[in-house]
Amino acid sequence: MFSHVMLGTDDMPASRAFYDAVMPVLGVSPGREDAKGRVVYMGGGTMFMLSRPINGEPACHANGGTVGFRCTSEAQLREWHAAGLAHGGTAIEDPPGERQTPFGPLVLAYLRDPAGNKLCAAYRPA
Repeated sequence: MFSHVMLGTDDMPASRAFYDAVMPVLGVSPGREDAKGRVVYMGGGTMFMLSRPINGEPACHANGGTVGFRCTSEAQLREWHAAGLAHGGTAIEDPPGERQTPFGPLVLAYLRDPAGNKLCAAYRPA
């Protein structure tokens, strides 16, 4: 459904260190910088990108917005969360664990990245 997701940051080194730690847990190679200074992570035919705002204004996170990452196991989800915490992420909401939803059980873990963007790792048990 999506071709890419791009998040803004004012501190590219901190954001890149965070995502270079959490993306390999999901099987995605560390980011590569393009000619415009954006950092691009590619996997599964999609791209996740970091950029300084092109209008020169400060980056800000979306209030109410969340970027979700699919995990293949609860262990991978917990490793993702730990890697994020160790590289400048902040734990938010409930601790990682199973939640009952109208769509069945999900295992979820939430973080804010160094720029304040809300992220969620999700695993749907069989």
